[in-house]
Amino acid sequence: MPPVQVANGIVDSFVHVLEQYVTYPVDAQVQDRMAEGILKTLIEVGPITLAEPENYDARANLMWSATSALNGYIGVGVPHDWSTHMIGHELTDLFGMDHAQSLAVVQPSLWKIRKDKKREKLLQFAERVWEISEGTDDERIDQAIDMTRSFFESLGIKTRLSQYGIEPTDIANVIHALEKHGMTSLSETGDMNLTISSQILQDAYA
Repeated sequence: MPPVQVANGIVDSFVHVLEQYVTYPVDAQVQDRMAEGILKTLIEVGPITLAEPENYDARANLMWSATSALNGYIGVGVPHDWSTHMIGHELTDLFGMDHAQSLAVVQPSLWKIRKDKKREKLLQFAERVWEISEGTDDERIDQAIDMTRSFFESLGIKTRLSQYGIEPTDIANVIHALEKHGMTSLSETGDMNLTISSQILQDAYA
């Protein structure tokens, strides 16, 4: 496969896990540990798969991670979000961005804007996946967001709307599309309205 599609697969798999994991705690210890294992595996083998296309072991672990990310196992009994995907779908439809490219743009900004709503799981993500244990809560969350963005970028995936030729004035078209398609109450708690989606997209611009 072309390297860009391999990178897309890594990012899409990563965000599939995040949408089922970075929500709010429900004491789902097995699901959490499985999700964290998939994320850490993608961080480890993703770059190897890109650098060594013939590396069978890396590719096998990538494919099993991708399968495990959305085969239902880690999503049993836990809240799901999918806001990043819903916004990303509109970016793909309107501007032709690859699906995973849209996710890489939206996810870090969504976390930044929704930090207080996802605080406990973002701190868990920071500690267990990125091994961040020092600093204030906000510092650890911000570092985890930055490291996630850097991971996407290390795979060659851009993470800002401006890098895809999208202008700030285009954000209104995305919001209109979300409204048209009934995506007005997103998130794991259904409290993410169009105003919040607009804030996320504005943050994602540059």
